[in-house]
Amino acid sequence: MASPLTIHELPEGLRRPVLIMAFAGWNDASEAATAAMRYLANAWSAEKFATIDPEEFYHFGLSRPYVRFKAGSSTEREIIWPATEFSVTHAPELRRDVVVGLAIEPHLKWRAYCGLVLEVARRCQVSLVLTLGALLAEVAHTKPVRLVGGASDPELAAMLGIRPTRYEGPTGIVGVLNTFCREHGMPTASLWANVPHYISGT
Repeated sequence: MASPLTIHELPEGLRRPVLIMAFAGWNDASEAATAAMRYLANAWSAEKFATIDPEEFYHFGLSRPYVRFKAGSSTEREIIWPATEFSVTHAPELRRDVVVGLAIEPHLKWRAYCGLVLEVARRCQVSLVLTLGALLAEVAHTKPVRLVGGASDPELAAMLGIRPTRYEGPTGIVGVLNTFCREHGMPTASLWANVPHYISGT
């Protein structure tokens, strides 16, 4: 059986790359994390190099594909599926290269899914997996954004200025991915932005 992971062209000569991932859905209050990820990908001119096929990991009644007209056509349509996409940037203003991962939180087979993300990280010789998240909180939009999170290395947590969270309870794919990577020897960190609870949209 073919792997759901397709690497179109493996990036070469990467400078101590970091994988940054964000997921739409439960981990993404007001789309803050995915909007930040898209902004970075555009600002750094990231180029797509790999995808994870959605067939095994999504319930399409919950994350529906959408239809659009093909470029240059007013009659022919195409289906856009909720695939996970990985892009890479070689921005000269950065001291390290960045692999950008963007997806909707999957519904099924989270451990298998995380294994594919880890495979991308290892094949790109990533030195750190950084996840972004956003949560609704009792904060005001007029104040600086408060960050919480964690890191597998206490020194890294201090460098990022992360205030450790004491949260216990249900978790999303971000929490599962961080734990999965840490258990398989990949350094991880997670940054969560506190979003004002009264913001219902982007």
